[in-house]
Amino acid sequence: MSQYNITEAKAQLSDLTRRAMAGEEIIIARDNRPLVRLVPVQSPKRPREPGSGKGQLLWIAPDFDAIPGGFEEYL
Repeated sequence: MSQYNITEAKAQLSDLTRRAMAGEEIIIARDNRPLVRLVPVQSPKRPREPGSGKGQLLWIAPDFDAIPGGFEEYL
């Protein structure tokens, strides 16, 4: 973790951004009190599209729906 005051952070913003993107924790402080943490933005996940996995499931065991031995009492 590295801590910088606002003036230092302003002067080194490009470098601090690069370091935060590399995984380093960067704290920006005022009067030695932490104010903000510089972290990378997480990319939003794409919504799943119906049919996008078509053709990817190649094989299902013929006994897929069969009840395993010893589990009959739980049904």
